[in-house]
Amino acid sequence: MQYPVNEIFETVQGEGHFTGFPVIFIRLQGCDVGCSWCDTKQTWLVDPEMQVSQQTVNKACDDKPHWANFTAQEFITMIQKNGFVAKHIVISGGEPCQYDLVELTSKLEQAGYFCQIETSGTSEVRATDSTWVTVSPKIQMKGQLPVLQSALRRANEIKHVIAMEKHIEELDALIVDIDTSDKIMCLQPISQQKRATDLAIKLCIERNWKLSVQMHKYIFID
Repeated sequence: MQYPVNEIFETVQGEGHFTGFPVIFIRLQGCDVGCSWCDTKQTWLVDPEMQVSQQTVNKACDDKPHWANFTAQEFITMIQKNGFVAKHIVISGGEPCQYDLVELTSKLEQAGYFCQIETSGTSEVRATDSTWVTVSPKIQMKGQLPVLQSALRRANEIKHVIAMEKHIEELDALIVDIDTSDKIMCLQPISQQKRATDLAIKLCIERNWKLSVQMHKYIFID
């Protein structure tokens, strides 16, 4: 199977449960969700005219909508060729769960890597059982795709972006039938806004949840 890739780069995880860990990002091309605040809108369309060589996407892409196809083995070869030392792979997008990730996560695990998927929860999660799944539920976005209960149940971590009380109410309605006792629950204030940050801190304390502050935007890294 081939996967359309926008960029591959090594950095540190900037948000969620694994904040601060060295990671290799594999950003897949393609997303139908349509989040208004998305900071990777260049990954939305898989335009045949924007297909490029694998070497072109072998770095942070500077917000270009280009992409190249990779097989699972080609990912491993490229990672090793780059000399990347991180053993934590983050498969992001775009919306990575638009694709069947079983083969990719399986091959990466066999090569000694730990896999994490960052998804909106609007597609079925197809990955190995040991893959860490972070669902950041995108509710009532432009694409009008529902957040799937199956994705929420599969999640190891639910990381919700908030700006106001309404977003908490939407999350509560979404997880009313989900057992969250074994999940990491994170609230992430939108765009470092003070009002959103204050609300997130208040609710994290009240609910014993975790605050995610998008560290990479504060220290200006990819």
